[in-house]
Amino acid sequence: MFTKPTEYQAVIGTIDPASQGAGAATTAWVSADDYHAFLALVAVGAFGASATVDAKIQQAKDSSGTGAKDVSGKSITQLAAGGGNNRQALINFLPQDLDVNNGFSFVRLSVTVGTAASLTAGVLLGVGARQGPPSAAASVAQIV
Repeated sequence: MFTKPTEYQAVIGTIDPASQGAGAATTAWVSADDYHAFLALVAVGAFGASATVDAKIQQAKDSSGTGAKDVSGKSITQLAAGGGNNRQALINFLPQDLDVNNGFSFVRLSVTVGTAASLTAGVLLGVGARQGPPSAAASVAQIV
């Protein structure tokens, strides 16, 4: 039986908090075979003037991104500066959401800022490790 959330979920990819200029930032590619489910968290602090933020889950055939493409239905509705600062969006997805029949088994989170730099961050969580306790990304400094 699990007694701590970190015994069944782990931070497996991050887009570190930053003032992100117009363009895309992504996590590293991670294997979808290691977890039963995934949750991506996108956080936006202060938007630049008229800025937009989009986020989506992408899939690939290997850890170098071969054949990269979007996972159908796994993108947020665009966040815009007009909606206010300090907002979050979540994307839930499962390994079976991928194009597994064509060999897609790696995933990443992509966050794209449009128009003006905005404060963003992203976290990709693996939920329900298939083999023993999950392993957190090397960037995780502490688990208490």
